[in-house]
Amino acid sequence: MSKPIRALILCLLVSACGSSSYEAPKNLDNACSIVKQRPHYLDAMQRTERRWGVPVAVQMATIYQESKFIANARTPMRYSMGMPAGRISSAYGYSQALDGTWEEYQNEEGGRRARRDNIRHATDFMGWYFNKTQDGLGIPLNDTKHQYLAYHEGRTGYARGSYRQKAWLMEVSDEVALRAIMYDTQLKSCGMV
Repeated sequence: MSKPIRALILCLLVSACGSSSYEAPKNLDNACSIVKQRPHYLDAMQRTERRWGVPVAVQMATIYQESKFIANARTPMRYSMGMPAGRISSAYGYSQALDGTWEEYQNEEGGRRARRDNIRHATDFMGWYFNKTQDGLGIPLNDTKHQYLAYHEGRTGYARGSYRQKAWLMEVSDEVALRAIMYDTQLKSCGMV
């Protein structure tokens, strides 16, 4: 077997082995199904709820919107004259945290080893961020719509009201709030919370 063919087979095997942990759970419209497939998600979210007070369903709805539960999710590529010109932003992982905000979290709470593609770290980040939003802007932790708007726009952008000029974002925030209600109802019906 030639070297190029062996190299190709090795690459395929390595990528096949490594990618499975980054796949989204099946049936993202059913919180009970998500938790049954990935019980460690619920453990992480319950830990965050105990520490920071952010309801599990609010965390789940936000993660659904940001990454569809894909651990290594990234923003799309930008193109210039048909050539890749980098990503739209540095957002990465379950929570789609930006580099600078993640570094702030690491310095204040998470430590240098915290990773955005680790569900426990990502949910803890969200709890930390939502609490800062509650402290700085007075948005309750269970106000999914406005917490999400401040999460998406940043607290400064939210305070300026930047979301008001984005009809699409207002619609998305309504969908996130409805999904949180749906997830909460589902989790209660299957005895998960």
